[in-house]
Amino acid sequence: MQANRDGRQAGRNGGQRARRVRPGTGRSLAVALPMLLFATMAVVALFGLVAVVGVFALYSQGLPPASDLEQIQFSSQSVIYDRTGTVQVATFGGGQGRQPVTYDQIPPILMDATTGIEDKSFWTNTGVDPIGVLSAAFDTLRGDSRGASTITQQLVRQRLLDPELVADPGRVIERKVKEIIQSVRVTEAYPGEAGKQKIITAYFNQNYYGNGLYGIMAAAKGYFGVGSLNELTLGQVALLASLPQSPSSYDLVRNAVQGSNGQLYVPLDQSIPVVARRDYVLDLLASDPSRLVLTGNKYGPQDFENAKNEPIVLAPQDTPQQQQQWLAPHFVWAVRDELAQKLCNGEDTCPALERGGLKITTTLDWNMQQIAEKWVTAGVLLPHQADPQAFAAQIGVPFAPWMRKLEKLQVNNGALIAMDYQTGETLAYVGSAGYYRDDLSSPKFQPQFDVLGAGWRQPGSAFKPFNYVTGLNNGTMTAASMFMDVTTTFDNSSGYTPKDWDLLERGPVRMRTALQWSLNIPAVKALVMNGVDNVFQMAQSFGMSFQTDTPSAGLSLTLGTEVSHPRDVAVAYGTMANGGTHVGYTTILRVQDATGADVIPAYTPTGTSVVSPQAAYVMTNILASNTDPRQNPIWGDFAIQAADGTRRPATLKTGTTQDANDLVAYGYLPPPTDAGRTNGEYALVVGVWNGNSDGSPVLTPQNPVLSTDVAAPTWQGFTDEVSKNWAVNDFPVPDGIVQADVDAWSGGQPTQFTTQTYHEVFISGTQPASADTTKVGMQVTQDANGNDVLWVDGCAGTPQTKGYLNLDTVETDHADWHTADADWIARAKQGPGTAGGPDPTVKTKTSYIFDPRNTPYGKSWGAPFPPTTTCAQAPASPSPAPSLESPSLLPTPSFELTPPPPTPPVVTPPPITPPPVTPEPTPPPPTPPPVTEPPPTLPPPPSLPASIAPAPS
Repeated sequence: MQANRDGRQAGRNGGQRARRVRPGTGRSLAVALPMLLFATMAVVALFGLVAVVGVFALYSQGLPPASDLEQIQFSSQSVIYDRTGTVQVATFGGGQGRQPVTYDQIPPILMDATTGIEDKSFWTNTGVDPIGVLSAAFDTLRGDSRGASTITQQLVRQRLLDPELVADPGRVIERKVKEIIQSVRVTEAYPGEAGKQKIITAYFNQNYYGNGLYGIMAAAKGYFGVGSLNELTLGQVALLASLPQSPSSYDLVRNAVQGSNGQLYVPLDQSIPVVARRDYVLDLLASDPSRLVLTGNKYGPQDFENAKNEPIVLAPQDTPQQQQQWLAPHFVWAVRDELAQKLCNGEDTCPALERGGLKITTTLDWNMQQIAEKWVTAGVLLPHQADPQAFAAQIGVPFAPWMRKLEKLQVNNGALIAMDYQTGETLAYVGSAGYYRDDLSSPKFQPQFDVLGAGWRQPGSAFKPFNYVTGLNNGTMTAASMFMDVTTTFDNSSGYTPKDWDLLERGPVRMRTALQWSLNIPAVKALVMNGVDNVFQMAQSFGMSFQTDTPSAGLSLTLGTEVSHPRDVAVAYGTMANGGTHVGYTTILRVQDATGADVIPAYTPTGTSVVSPQAAYVMTNILASNTDPRQNPIWGDFAIQAADGTRRPATLKTGTTQDANDLVAYGYLPPPTDAGRTNGEYALVVGVWNGNSDGSPVLTPQNPVLSTDVAAPTWQGFTDEVSKNWAVNDFPVPDGIVQADVDAWSGGQPTQFTTQTYHEVFISGTQPASADTTKVGMQVTQDANGNDVLWVDGCAGTPQTKGYLNLDTVETDHADWHTADADWIARAKQGPGTAGGPDPTVKTKTSYIFDPRNTPYGKSWGAPFPPTTTCAQAPASPSPAPSLESPSLLPTPSFELTPPPPTPPVVTPPPITPPPVTPEPTPPPPTPPPVTEPPPTLPPPPSLPASIAPAPS
């Protein structure tokens, strides 16, 4: 009893006093507790075993025998057709070129290099690497999906799983479970060292190595011309071990250039992925001898280091017979990549493709493809012919002055993509010029490299619309928002001071003007306001891909310094054209097997809204004037015309990066009507890239080149020809768009002091709600020198009320901006051409829109600046000053440079009236070097209709 009371008390005291127990109790617990734990674990293990056995039994049903592993299937080829299903574009697949080898024909170092990079534990694992599987599973749960497949698993996926299961992204877990089960079964069916030898031999004979080469022997012979695998060098071994990860991207022929001796070679450049991958394999073997299971110490670290300097020289390439029939080779490769994604979840070695027998109906418009190839050839190959004019006649293009100019320029390659932005269907695809022109191959011209889908290129100023549309969509900006185009240091620590391409400062400009003139400084200010991360994510939502998940370019992001695939930039422009709805892209409409059954569901476009239709329309409206000669005397040269000579509405935006490494042009046409689609019209978006394949500059001080020299005329030539007989439509205006007159300089509501107005489009509710506060009225008189001075009580002379430009309160929410603005104002008061700015090494000058000949709103910044002095002496009998509060006492405003008529004119072009625009090189951070090339020569001022002509001066 006492013991029980003591125990209860101990409980009441929180266990501070230990309960007494009988002798021997501790020993009993010491025995019983482990037994209990063991029993519990045994029960759990039993249930786990039952569960595993149940899962194994369930998922093993229907799986083919493991002994099928060594059976390599050779079957018929697949056929690719254009969108009509009548034009045969290409044939491929069926395991062509495969030459099976035996285990003893494979050098130990080739096996070690392959297992070392693909499956380090191959010789000892059970077909599965549990640690790798768990690591990959945790990464997948964290949102970083990656593979963890052993060599056995890769082989099982290719040979011993249902192709429909492999292709279905919704059955990934089922596929993984069956893949693991089959891998274990294969290892059991092929036990011991002899079994592993059979597995890895089947792997080498099965793999796809790019360039239509199946199996290790075909790859070694096709790439290096060897008759035996024992002839391979250490560097070649590492290359072949590198290829299975991404045969299409690492394809040695597609990455090769032609030397002066005619031989193909891959430059030893770490920016080329397959070169970096080869060196990684060599470093891995050098640093970890445990991966050299079969080779032992035959090679030392210096051997592997020397192999990294080994030239990558390829054997002469006899174009495979099936490729001679390929009508659009870059497009065919894009189709194959998409098929691998849809049939095998992106696996490059795809059994469904190798088995062949497929009929693939693609999105290709064969007629449009031929036109695309012709115009890319005109911009790249034609200028370098012995007789360019005769060559133009041969390929069927009119010889033009821009082609003659390119004869002296270093533009060696080009690419073009055309898509239907409402469906995402790829209509024409030229990844580089002259796919089969190996006789011209060089580092600057790599005809088999797909710049559109594999190249990382800067979009330059073609990126700017996606920055501005972010502000439009957020409601924080309008097409009339005023920015001060004034050279500003945005980051004092880095000294980042972007400049406009011509080193001029235009002062107050509206968003519309800033974008049409592709001014850098307003774009950077807009990016600061929108936020770098927000704009980066917006660009991704529009369809752009980037090399990193987060922006690395900082504020230069808006200048297009973050690289993307040109194809994806075209997709982004298509999203803008599609009312802000992203549908992506495809090259495939339908895939059928030999029986006519669909292998994958027929393509149906689906869209995701990125920005509002109203924001997308306002941006389209801004860009649409660039091809109207009445409104733009420079880009208007690239007007698109129908067969009857009617100008076709079209958007166009170009980009020229620093040193002109990348010259681009993107634009789109209004969508067709239902009747137009029936007649073969498309909702067309077109992207053009020009430059050098190796990224070398095409710009030199002696021969400056801009996107308007090659990319824009190529874009125009193609777009004009393919749409020549289409109906002429306009861009549809969505609900929620209103129009309003604004001051042509500030974008605010016009006042009695406004000299020019602009008829602008707005998202309903964002039009200016208050008067323009930058235009003020002041009473002035003149001094003895005829200068305006402030009139005060006691001044001599008759006071006048004049309108002035007052920028004292502009951009005051950014102190550094406002400081730069004040400096510009001080210089602008002295007139255009006054140099200064915050950069002591590169001075910039005050300017009107372009130069004294291009002043659509008058030769001022909207009005003269207010005087800062008062009159010097008082009259004998002063008169009372009229009150500014009474409108009846206000005289008609008088302006120094551009006096207005009694009623300020309203500019009402159909449908928009932006000032001219010109492309520009985009400087990278932190301090862009000055652009030395002269601006393009302006034509004489156009004869504008009275409705859009500036007020008389």
